Amino acid sequence: MITIRQISEKEVPMSMLLHADPSEKCIDKYLPGSKCFGAFVENALVGVCVTNLNDADAWEIYNIVVIPEKQKQGFGKKLLEFVINYFEEIGAKSLELGTGTFGYQLLFYQRFGFRVESIRKNFFVDNYFEPIYEEGIQLKDMLRLSLKFNWPGT
Repeated sequence: MITIRQISEKEVPMSMLLHADPSEKCIDKYLPGSKCFGAFVENALVGVCVTNLNDADAWEIYNIVVIPEKQKQGFGKKLLEFVINYFEEIGAKSLELGTGTFGYQLLFYQRFGFRVESIRKNFFVDNYFEPIYEEGIQLKDMLRLSLKFNWPGT
């Protein structure tokens, strides 16, 4: 059984975040002051979602990860569902994120209703020291995705 709750940024292991974002330097930029959520199985942390406020009522997912041995078991889905429901309930206008232009992550987010808002050309080339490969292809551009919540006036 999975339990998901808000956790402190100090409870988030860097080693876990590095599975989804290979740059400790980038993580060090978005982790301070973030709102984090942990997924636990039998009191063991198996997944984390790191979010931060971008502007008025628009939150961004900077990192969402499930440890490799627990992937493809529905934990990421439950974690993202929890995070989406949390931000919708607190009145956020949207939830945003950046991801590669192809691969399972893009499909994963689209299943939850995230839509492409823009493209950041060469984001992964310009912001990461080492090239990042997905399915043998180098990631270059970032897709910016957004999930808008249906509030009056939005």
